[in-house]
Amino acid sequence: MANPFVKAWKYLMAKLDLTVEENADPKVQIEQAIAEAKRQHQELSQQAAAVVGNQRQLEMKMNRQLADVEKIKNNVRQALLMAEDARKKGDNDKAAEYENAANAFSAQLVTAETAVTDLKSLYSQSSGASDAARAAVERNARVLQQQLAERTKLLNQLDQAKMQEKVVQTMRQLNAFEADNVVPNLEQVREKIESRYAQAMGQTELANGGMANRLMEIEANSSEMITNNRLEEIRVQMMAAGELPGGEAPAPEQLTAAPGETAAPVEAETLPAEPIDNQPAQ
Repeated sequence: MANPFVKAWKYLMAKLDLTVEENADPKVQIEQAIAEAKRQHQELSQQAAAVVGNQRQLEMKMNRQLADVEKIKNNVRQALLMAEDARKKGDNDKAAEYENAANAFSAQLVTAETAVTDLKSLYSQSSGASDAARAAVERNARVLQQQLAERTKLLNQLDQAKMQEKVVQTMRQLNAFEADNVVPNLEQVREKIESRYAQAMGQTELANGGMANRLMEIEANSSEMITNNRLEEIRVQMMAAGELPGGEAPAPEQLTAAPGETAAPVEAETLPAEPIDNQPAQ
């Protein structure tokens, strides 16, 4: 059974990591990733430098060993020549000493040549490791350059995202603008203008309608007045001609006039008198 304290500790750590991850600044995380990539590249470069340095060191040792081999070979040759020269002089003891020296140099030569062989093997191995280290450093350098370029791209995207978030926030504030704020918005002003315009148009239509009725009323009164006047004119003429029974003909100024107006005097037209037939009826 798992220890409850350990389980709780792991849970708290996981929750803390999640909280930090959610609230972390992307810019800081980008810089952390780039810093880690640079650190790894630096470490790889140091390791590669150690490998390459080891190769150079083996190369120098091998060159020194080769120089020692050549030196020992020369000593062997010199000892053999001196031994031969002593024998020619009849000094066999001296010749034996030179022979022993030549053998000693020969043993050193074998040891030196063996060391050279070992160094050549190590140098060959170090050359492969050095080439691999150089390739790894170059490859990691290209990756680091790509990461640096990606960093610039991500930072630009982050700045654009922040600006877009500000635009969205501003739009939300504008959409949530309350109607009772001190500063009205354009929608409220437009509604007021449209309301006033509609009321003005309605009042204009009503005023135009009243004027039309008034004009029609005046026109009707005028027409009735003219008709009455004409009728009275004809009646007066007929009475004057004796066609109608007597009665005092109304004066022209007494003819019907429109309310509030004075009728213009009408000149009576004199109709030609018809001849009266005085012959008695048969």
